[in-house]
Amino acid sequence: MNEDKALGTLRRYFGYGEFRQGQSALIDAILSGRDCLGIMPTGGGKSLCYQVPAMLLPGVTLVVSPLISLMADQVQALRENGVEAEYINSTLSENQYSQTLRKLRSGRCKLLYIAPERLELASFQNILADIEVPLVAVDEAHCVSQWGQDFRPSYLKIAPAVAALPKRPTLAAFTATATERVRRDIVKLLELRDPQVLVTGFDRPNLYFEVRTPRDKKRELLSILSERRDKSGIVYCATRAAVEEVCELLCAEGFKAVRYHAGLGDNERASAQEAFQYDDARVMVATNAFGMGIDKSNVGYVIHYNMPKSLDAYYQEA
Repeated sequence: MNEDKALGTLRRYFGYGEFRQGQSALIDAILSGRDCLGIMPTGGGKSLCYQVPAMLLPGVTLVVSPLISLMADQVQALRENGVEAEYINSTLSENQYSQTLRKLRSGRCKLLYIAPERLELASFQNILADIEVPLVAVDEAHCVSQWGQDFRPSYLKIAPAVAALPKRPTLAAFTATATERVRRDIVKLLELRDPQVLVTGFDRPNLYFEVRTPRDKKRELLSILSERRDKSGIVYCATRAAVEEVCELLCAEGFKAVRYHAGLGDNERASAQEAFQYDDARVMVATNAFGMGIDKSNVGYVIHYNMPKSLDAYYQEA
């Protein structure tokens, strides 16, 4: 019965005729009230694993995501599909925030996207106490682990916040890749109960990996980019200083490049992301603060200017 309803929801709201590998099993687990951990490659359809159940469950599904810059795009895409979705983050005006709360309380919202820091606020906890929350979906779940690509301390507060709700919801965690150690961290630190764990594999046949050891890194970088002037790409650097240096070099050589790292202001980061998103800038030079879940269809290459911290980081960035 769950499978028939889920497939009908998939077709009605998202226009797909069938589920991809792993999606059906995770959706069935969620609809049965079982916690789960889904490790699926980017493009594997992780979001549908919680969006479809959200349409079938009562109340509001919370989606915890670190990607504040993408929440508006994700919510807009859902709305265009006829899904009642909202987000709450620091970009909302006081009036927009009040309107969203009214929708929540009146039952006119099925999916609410929030940053993990929002769960720490007592005022938000009070709001959640008055509405039905059957499911909490945690995106980019590897952030809970110091062994993950981008350790986010606020992820450690998710489990206590969930436990504080009047009725514990089903908890579903998702990430694109995680070592065995990171998987254990996710299960332990999010306090998943007997979770359904599904790993669909990391192989991406359309990706090609190559390691080069040039004598002159700057000259090699310019050579690679010169062959790809008509393509969008990302150059990852290990430090903010390296980002500044490489971006300055590329701009001086005539490339339309922008920079992104945690040391820049919100407006400058947003402006850089928008320029890259809409191809006004072809090259994004960034630390791994950028790109986690970036929704851009024509990224043609990823260059690691510095050695990534780990194989996990290397794969995540790629």
